[in-house]
Amino acid sequence: MRLSARNQVRATVTRVTEGEATANVELDANGVRMVASITVEAARELGLSEGREVVAMIKASDVILAVPD
Repeated sequence: MRLSARNQVRATVTRVTEGEATANVELDANGVRMVASITVEAARELGLSEGREVVAMIKASDVILAVPD
């Protein structure tokens, strides 16, 4: 598979928490914790479970940072 997304990170699933419609998938990317929110249906179709190797593709048009006054 070839993709245009350049922000690709290999990671391991550490936990999947399913809600009614959304699943939070916690990832470990070489010690960096990331969380992806996807549909429960997608999580099940992908067979996501603890220990599964994945590639996280990140697309964000904006990243906004703030510091307290």
